[in-house]
Amino acid sequence: MTITISSFAWVPPFAQGYVKDLRPRWALAEAGLDYKVHLLSEGDADAPDYRRWQPFGQVPAYRDDEVQLFESGAILLRIAERSDILRPRDAQEAAQTQAWVFGALNSLEPKIDNLILPGTFHAGEDWVDGFRPHAERMVDLRLTSLAGWLDGREWLTGRFGVADIVMATVLRGLQEEPVLAGYPVVFAYLERCLARPGFETALAAQFATFAENEPA
Repeated sequence: MTITISSFAWVPPFAQGYVKDLRPRWALAEAGLDYKVHLLSEGDADAPDYRRWQPFGQVPAYRDDEVQLFESGAILLRIAERSDILRPRDAQEAAQTQAWVFGALNSLEPKIDNLILPGTFHAGEDWVDGFRPHAERMVDLRLTSLAGWLDGREWLTGRFGVADIVMATVLRGLQEEPVLAGYPVVFAYLERCLARPGFETALAAQFATFAENEPA
């Protein structure tokens, strides 16, 4: 089976290590599956051929010998289906995996983005400081719920899987935020995820792509 994922050829340093093709790279490293990378240089994301693959011009997009699709959560669920290592063992594990993939992307990621992105993209604007306390409260609510679920559990669904990959990449955005330290159960969970060799392999692969294509 030939697997291809899309990645930007290069992004500014502040975004390196956080672009979402890291998610399928990590899943494929855990699964021991080889893959090719379709690189997007400036302007390529708006090309008609790519928009037929990824309608929003983002990364990652994915294809194998049977299907092509977009959105990182859907891609990880596809990779899990193709992997003896990541495939859920029963219907309940499969259902929980799907639920936590959606939970990470829908219940946590938007709240975390609302906390960290304004200071990145709107630094110095008057509204940012006023909005931050509200954003912190929303993140607190989500982390309280996540900590309750993780208490006494090593992984989200009983064993490491693609739901943990999505959740860990979402939570990484909080590593420099004081709010995370208030949730030691979540902090320890994130540390367990990021200590996995699959994460290190994926991160190194993404950095290598950017280094190879750094503008002169």
